[in-house]
Amino acid sequence: MSNRQYEYSKSNSGNRYHEYSLQGGGKSNRYYDYNKSTSGSSRKMKELLLKSDNQVCADCDAPDPKWASANIGVFLCLKCCSVHRNLSSDISKVLSVTLDEWSEEDIESMVEVGGNSSANAIYEAYIPKGISKPKPNASIEERTKFIRSKYEFQEFLKPSLRMISSKSSFKTCASGVDSDSFYSLATSRNATDASISIGTLKVKVVRGINLAIRDFRSSDPYVILALGQQKVKTSVKQSNLNPVWNEELKLTVPQRYGALKLQVYDYDTFSADDIMGEAEVDLQPFIAAATVFSDEELPDDMQVGKWLKSSDNALMKDSTINIIGGKIKQEVHLKLQNVESGELELELEWIPLHQ
Repeated sequence: MSNRQYEYSKSNSGNRYHEYSLQGGGKSNRYYDYNKSTSGSSRKMKELLLKSDNQVCADCDAPDPKWASANIGVFLCLKCCSVHRNLSSDISKVLSVTLDEWSEEDIESMVEVGGNSSANAIYEAYIPKGISKPKPNASIEERTKFIRSKYEFQEFLKPSLRMISSKSSFKTCASGVDSDSFYSLATSRNATDASISIGTLKVKVVRGINLAIRDFRSSDPYVILALGQQKVKTSVKQSNLNPVWNEELKLTVPQRYGALKLQVYDYDTFSADDIMGEAEVDLQPFIAAATVFSDEELPDDMQVGKWLKSSDNALMKDSTINIIGGKIKQEVHLKLQNVESGELELELEWIPLHQ
């Protein structure tokens, strides 16, 4: 059973090492005096640091890395660390292993990811032919090109996990390959990929909380979910600002998917329905976790990923991804956007193609 985990966020406000390692029977001052706490998470972190794959840089294999990207969950050398700093903190939260003070949350995040091997199993799962990792003596230009492709543009994820974002295009983010031919190939696949299903997303719309008033004293709310061109909706709840739906809706997930978009409306009989807020759910961490375990017999109940609360998403709190009863599920608690009040609770469940 693989212990790989996937965690993704577009901002580091919720994002997340340290202690000493024993080598040859003695103490290495590489991680000396990082945290004097004897908490369980610190002990787990110490064990993580003893793994051989964490004794080299995740991006260039340079020995004895003294830096880390806490939200990605990897150990870095000084040269690669400088590139990560230029990515902006919403992509990579850089901390010194020896100098910075680590929070309990940061340590737990590193332990959850599992270090370099687990993270690279995701971020380097599909490196195109002709592209190789930089060596320890690589130039800053070579490092920058690879690291941006790996983390910012996420080119090396499995094809089914990639999303085209406003930050990049295939022309600008293709590394080490002919960009024009790469772009032409990608463009020709877009229409096909949009129709190829990789699985089904079951969304239980659980309930709304303190929704906005759109009638005289209340509202008649319903929820619309959209994924690409697909739309599904719940029933209307009459005169209820705290409706309980517990309704399950299904959406097919195409190979190239975007965010799950939701809107809450107030139903009106004689006029246009009024908007009561909206939000988006980033599906990448959820589907990434599902893909990691797609070819494996699911283990007993365990956490396999997390979508982190940040300043630029609608999460009320970190949203964990878990295996429960042999199924991959995620609870999502959202604050509705562009409205004076309102929250929405959802439960996501992944249904693979073979079911």
